[in-house]
Amino acid sequence: MSDRSGRVAELKREKHAVVLAHVYTIPEVQDVADYVGDSLGLSREAASLDPSVRTIVFCGVHFMAETAALLSPGRTVLIPDPSAGCPMAEMVSEADVRQMRRAHPGAAVACYVNSTAAVKAESDVCVTSSNAARVISRLAEREVIFVPDRSLGLWVQKQLPGKHLVLWDGFCPIHHSMLRSQVVELRRLHPGALVLAHPENTEELLELADFIGSTEGIVRHARASAAAEFIIATENGILHRLRLQNPGKTFHPVAAWALCPNMKKNTLESVVSSLEQDRHVVTVDPAVAGRALRAINRMLELS
Repeated sequence: MSDRSGRVAELKREKHAVVLAHVYTIPEVQDVADYVGDSLGLSREAASLDPSVRTIVFCGVHFMAETAALLSPGRTVLIPDPSAGCPMAEMVSEADVRQMRRAHPGAAVACYVNSTAAVKAESDVCVTSSNAARVISRLAEREVIFVPDRSLGLWVQKQLPGKHLVLWDGFCPIHHSMLRSQVVELRRLHPGALVLAHPENTEELLELADFIGSTEGIVRHARASAAAEFIIATENGILHRLRLQNPGKTFHPVAAWALCPNMKKNTLESVVSSLEQDRHVVTVDPAVAGRALRAINRMLELS
């Protein structure tokens, strides 16, 4: 154990803290976390922590820490680096959602968890890539406005022909940087390897996938599969967990550059600093918190 890892363990005991980390964070941060997972898993964890926990250090991006703050009232939520944002979340505003509602009266609004608390507050329900199709299928409305990720929306629409999704034109720059041609080349080099892809990828890349799912879904599928070789079409932070849990299997990233710079802002140094000084407390404006929490809680009920 490194000095910084030991210091994190010491501070967690001292401050009655837990570290929650997204699977896209760096290996050293995942290794000191009490829980590593995708957005749905992290939301569930934040909502069901032991009462003795006083502080959550959320290693992810800002909208995720906001969600933890909404689900854990009375606890202090810290983010190691407050500049860790999400370009996709910034592609839609609460004003955009209100305008879409006016254009589609009677439609429900479902927002991807990759959105700000203010956007969640304007929505009827929140979804993650793990549960989007399931949650939207359970909405009474046939027409559903979906923000901000168009790629995830298109994937959900294919699964729910009885629904009509009105899609916002947002996207994840990291997932959209991965090319269909790269997958074709990797399949040529590694015949027999299965392609596991995240639904934030482009539609043309997803056409080549053997499995499409959330990061947690990809982890589960790789573990359960009899295959020994995989091509991974999502952010490369997932490779640490995949290799740790599957020592006899081989994983090839689609693109060496598929690294989210915001997720990588979570470092052991910043975790230690945040805990030592109680720095970078994440709060949500009370004017939006109640409405945003309703959308998140509805997701947890429907999923």
